[in-house]
Amino acid sequence: MSSNGCFVTQEATEEILLRVTNVCGECYDDIEAGDTIHYDMQNYRYLCDCCQEKLCARMNENCEVVREEDAGLFC
Repeated sequence: MSSNGCFVTQEATEEILLRVTNVCGECYDDIEAGDTIHYDMQNYRYLCDCCQEKLCARMNENCEVVREEDAGLFC
């Protein structure tokens, strides 16, 4: 996976959930406090594990999407 530098991985805190978002920026699934979330440095959004893995699989080492898939709304 090409996650080095493409994402910042952290634990969802109450502050993030209240001030920034409480849903995944891709599939809009709920994010709960304590969940592992990934900040997408290219698109400026938080992603759940599932969506981060799918996006990472389509990225090259420069964090560019090189392979488009039939992306559904849900993980």
